[in-house]
Amino acid sequence: MTRELSDSAKQQLLLIAREAVVNYVANGIVSETSAPAEGLHEQRGCFVCLKKNGNLRGCIGNFVSDKPLFQLVQEIAISAATRDPRFYPMRMEDLDDFSVEISVLSSLSKISSCDEIRIGTHGIYVEKNFCRGVLLPQVATEQGWDRDTFLSQTCIKAGLKFDDWKEGADIYIFSAEVFS
Repeated sequence: MTRELSDSAKQQLLLIAREAVVNYVANGIVSETSAPAEGLHEQRGCFVCLKKNGNLRGCIGNFVSDKPLFQLVQEIAISAATRDPRFYPMRMEDLDDFSVEISVLSSLSKISSCDEIRIGTHGIYVEKNFCRGVLLPQVATEQGWDRDTFLSQTCIKAGLKFDDWKEGADIYIFSAEVFS
């Protein structure tokens, strides 16, 4: 079981993500970074969400990593800024006022009953046939969704029908340490 990150480790990850986005968008470079804070060398999955004026501007993540968390955050932050297909790549003018939210993930756990899902605690990963989709734990809370709506919205994100979670889908839950 991985332990929670310290406040200084969280602040360092936020700084790494912000600097990665600014340096890449402004100069096209990935800057060197080191991570002396405890826990940042662990190999953990994460998502980095960028927001502009409170609205989503990019969000990319990985559930697993073969590199230290601080390096994954840097890589994912650049991807969220430049490779999220829902948005155009960030430009210089987008750097004026954006916020960073990081979700450091637990591992996925397949569930046998939807009753195991706890709104505000769990994110959902749904897989059926060749479709898959994920929504982070904070999404249901931010949207005011109940469990069935959360499951339906995850299916829609996966490109499935809204009720495909009811039959034949594999459903996984995970938790996240979310900070911004």
